[in-house]
Order: sequence, then structure tokens, then C-alpha cells
Amino acid sequence: AMSRRVVRQSKFRHVFGQPVKADQMYEDIRVSKVTCDSSFCAVNPKFVAIIVESGGGGAFIVLPLAKTGRVDKNHPLVTGHTAPVLDIDWCPHNDNVIASASEDTTVMVWQIPDYVPVRNITEPVVTLEGHSKRVSIISWHPTARNVLLSAGCDNLVILWNVGTGEMLLALDDMHTDLIYNVGWNRNGSLLVTTCKDKKVRVIDPRKQQIIAEKTKPHDGTRPIRAIFVADGKIFTTGFSRMSERQLGLWDLNNFEEPIALQEMDTSNGVLLPFYDADSSIVYLCGKGDSSIRYFEITDEAPYVHYLNTYSSKEPQRGMGFMPKRGLDVSKCEIARFFKLHERKCEPIVMTVPRKSDLFQDDLYPDTPGPEPALEADEWLSGKDAEPILISLRDGYVPIKNRELKVVKKNILDSKPPPGPRRSHSTCDSDYFSPALEEVLEEIRALKETVQAQEKRISDLENKLCQFTNGTD
Repeated sequence: AMSRRVVRQSKFRHVFGQPVKADQMYEDIRVSKVTCDSSFCAVNPKFVAIIVESGGGGAFIVLPLAKTGRVDKNHPLVTGHTAPVLDIDWCPHNDNVIASASEDTTVMVWQIPDYVPVRNITEPVVTLEGHSKRVSIISWHPTARNVLLSAGCDNLVILWNVGTGEMLLALDDMHTDLIYNVGWNRNGSLLVTTCKDKKVRVIDPRKQQIIAEKTKPHDGTRPIRAIFVADGKIFTTGFSRMSERQLGLWDLNNFEEPIALQEMDTSNGVLLPFYDADSSIVYLCGKGDSSIRYFEITDEAPYVHYLNTYSSKEPQRGMGFMPKRGLDVSKCEIARFFKLHERKCEPIVMTVPRKSDLFQDDLYPDTPGPEPALEADEWLSGKDAEPILISLRDGYVPIKNRELKVVKKNILDSKPPPGPRRSHSTCDSDYFSPALEEVLEEIRALKETVQAQEKRISDLENKLCQFTNGTD
């Protein structure tokens, strides 16, 4: 007799997606029309940030999560770039810090106040210059403080220490063509990249070495995406030779054969994968699609298990993905997307149906919190650390605004490079020192003044915050 096919046991089989009510959306936002496969939206427990249209320069808007409804047309923007913004990413260790990458070849890092400012924010905390062409990808290191990655159309990946404004590492000569995407593994020891040269590369950034690569994980010519999932496996999306969209799961130690390779449909939108490590679910959002498909990754065949599809009528122009600590655990919410339309942003909540009102600890293992596990220089010197986890049992309360301090290395501190010094009798070092001392003294005094004023401004802002707390 034929055995009945046993239905796979999984607590995520019945996850369902639901858009929020109309008054919980963010309306009247001129979402950017730049053609770029980035997600255009970044969210955290405090804010939603969206790349917007802007005449001439490049801008994005930052809204406090609670500020739903119609967005005032004079709502301030973040407007420091001189050409369109292509990617934005919130710092995982400071909910008030966001980085932006632009067609103007720079990366800028911004401090966003907890109150809504009166004017546009035009002054970044730091500007990172090192790319020679537009910068289309940025991504913060998951566990080390102030380490930021950028990748540009110059086929270059640069790692920065935002705390000093310095370039830590430049990965050149690795990609022969345009880089499509870059992803960190869970502890930030490895990167995975996809490239127009049809290769997926796994890179050890500190050794500046490619430790594994796969040519043509998908045979089609359209862009590939890759992310790390649990146990160092790699999940890819791409296209077959017949232009069907595919997903693949790969093992680093045996990159030749896929663990799984599945066809999905014939649509030409690039699939952006979002991964939740706590549930091992991958959500696939195609730009221009009107659906989100989701799959559970497990250790048993077929390894990538289709769960369901959230469908809607409107195509998405971009998508934000809330970190786990920003979710409502009392409603058994396991993911929240921020779907961009032409003129609005619509949150979509993914829920596991449960009868009980108690905290469901099987849905919410401890999850990465906002504390970095390492300093930038520890990471650079070779240390690795897993994310510092927090419990969501009592929900997560965002931390008050913490200031990002950038301490530029004083160029006058570094010794001149060794080598023959052209010495003219008139330029004797003795002749120079009094004048130099004077300038240094003046710089020191100015620095102190600036620091004192910064502190004063910060104190005043906090006072202002107390007065306006909870009101507009």
C-alpha cells in the first residue's frame, strides 16, 4: 500500500502576512525612481528611512516609526549628497545612526535626533571618500562597533572605521565587474559577494583572500544575489537559462553541487532575499513583484521548504525589513516588512497564529541586541565574536539617543614618511617650531570650544526632547 505522505512538522507552516490598517501607513512620500536593485528602505525599532526623489542632489527621509499617516510636505530630509542616494543602512549598534551611499562616490554617516528637526539635516557626522565611481552598496558589520562596508561601481569593496573616518581595508583585484550585492555572515568574519562576472565569492576580508567561489550558480544572465544563512551555508537567487527565477542553497565546503536548486516562475524582477536567523526563514521580495514568498531552511530534504506567499495587488518598489528586536512579541509577529509604493510606505506584518497570550519562547530565541561584541581595532586584528544576544520576553525598549563620536586621527601626530628630507638652510626646523606650536595651540583651543559647544547643544536638545516628549 502507498504510505500517506506525512505533512512536515513546522511551527512556521501557518505564518501569514497582513498589511496594517490604512491609518498605520506612511502616505505622501515621493519614493526615489532611481533604477537600482537596492531595497530603498531601512528600518529599526525607532525609525523608518526611505530614499526619496530630490531635485539635483540626493536625499532620504527619516520618520519616527509612530509618525504614521500623511507626511507633511515640509518634513525635513537628509540632504548632504550631491547626487542620488543609492543605498541606506541603519547601524545595528546605534538606532540613531544611519549610513548612506551615493552616486556622488561618497558614503556619509548621519546622526538622527530623537525629535523631528526643524530643518533638513545637511551635515553628516563623517564623509568617507575612497571610491572613484558611484557607491551602490553599504552594510554595517554585524558585531564590531563602527565597521562599515561599502561597494562601488569601481568594483571595489572598502571597509571603514566610522569612529575615526579611516579606510581599514580595500578589497581590490577581487571582482572583475560590477558587484551586485555583498553580505556578512553572522559574526562578521566572512563576506559573500555576487558579481556581473557570474561568480559568487566567499571572502575573508582581513586576510584579503577569496576562500571559495562558484561560477554560474544560476545559468541565466540576469543579476544574482547571495546571503549567508545558518551554519555557513549560502542561499542564492538568480535565473535559469530559460529565464525562470531560481533559488539555490550551497555548502561552502562543497561549492560544486547545490544542496537545493528550485525553479519558481518566469518574472524578470531580481529577488531580494531577507533572512531571519531565529526562525531560519528566507523571505523573497522581487522588485516590481506584488508578492513576498517565504521558505524555511532545514537540515532535511528538500532543505528549502516552501511555506507560503503573501500576495497583494500593488507592485513593490522597495522593501524594508525590521530587525527582530523591533517586533511586537505580544502579537506573535515574526517579521515586519515596509513595502514601498510610488507614494507611500505600507508595513506588512508576518504572524504565527497562536491561541495563547503568553510569551511564546519557541518563536523568540534570544536575538542580537544593540551592543557591539567587539571594537573595530579588535576585529581588524583578527578577533571574532558572536552577536551579544538579548531576550525579547518583556519586549525591547529602544535606548535613548547615543552620540556617535568621530575622532579623526590627527595628521600632525603621524611621523613624516622616512626618506631623504630636502633641507634648505632657510627652512631649518628651528625656524619652524615656534610658528607651528602657535598653530597647534590654536587648533587645541578651537577643538575644546567646539567640544564644549557640542555638549551644550546636546544638553539643550535633550531638554527640548523632554518638553516635547510624546507630542509633535
